[in-house]
Amino acid sequence: MDIQFEFKNVNPSEHLKEYARTRFEKLTKYIKREDSAVLSVLMEVDRYRQIVEVRLSVDDLQLTAQDESEDMYVTIDQVLDKLRAQLKRNKDKEKDRRKGKLDRQNNPGGPEAAAGVPTEESGPEPVITQEDIGEKKPMTPEEALIQLQEADLNFLVFLNADNERVNVLYRKSRGDFGLIDPRI
Repeated sequence: MDIQFEFKNVNPSEHLKEYARTRFEKLTKYIKREDSAVLSVLMEVDRYRQIVEVRLSVDDLQLTAQDESEDMYVTIDQVLDKLRAQLKRNKDKEKDRRKGKLDRQNNPGGPEAAAGVPTEESGPEPVITQEDIGEKKPMTPEEALIQLQEADLNFLVFLNADNERVNVLYRKSRGDFGLIDPRI
């Protein structure tokens, strides 16, 4: 891993560079191709604040972390922790992605389908809930319209008193009403 240092308002001591280099080299275990990794470290002092900003470029991955404290060594450790967390999170995502692909080869729905969990491809699983509306008396379509308007519903299922069939009265998007009268 190539580590480049920049200093702003700081005397670049060899001890500080070596400390940062040994600390940031610990990140190589999270990087696949460490020969292509470039780590840019900017150390800056602004009055009493010690600021460290780090940019890591590995293949198509770009990560940044920044922190500040009153001690440059503490700030380096804090930035290292932030960058380590980002790399670990990225590595876990890759692992999950690969695991998901392997599961899709064995199980077309992936691990979620095997567990019965809805996947993004299939969308959420539809759920049917049953509602007991109690015993209803037969009514005419006009009576059903009045009840539909009073209850402010989108539809009403009722037993038509005229033909003794189950009908559905529904509200259309324009504000009109429609009647479904199946002939079974």
